Amino acid sequence: MSAFEYLLLMVLMAATTLLTRGFFFLLAGSRMPAWLQHALGYVPAVALAAIVAPDLLVADGSVSLAWTNIKLIAGLSAIAFFLWTRNVLATLVFGMVVFTVLRLVG
Repeated sequence: MSAFEYLLLMVLMAATTLLTRGFFFLLAGSRMPAWLQHALGYVPAVALAAIVAPDLLVADGSVSLAWTNIKLIAGLSAIAFFLWTRNVLATLVFGMVVFTVLRLVG
């Protein structure tokens, strides 16, 4: 790539960043509809699920729902433990212990 193309790339990346991050500042004077505010409340959970689900469900390059997928077994165990205790820190420890035991055993 030429120097001009690198410069153009940096300018376009800066403009994209400014536009996406500054969008909410441009609308600072207006109010969001109630349905949009309600929907934005689910964004953190959906983002976390989008990060965690592929790691739990994909083994060896393909979707694996088999009992040999130790990440899936540890994740399901952690979900059950959380529903039982409602303790986030204990759930993290429990999930890692289950994963480590399964990894060492299998």
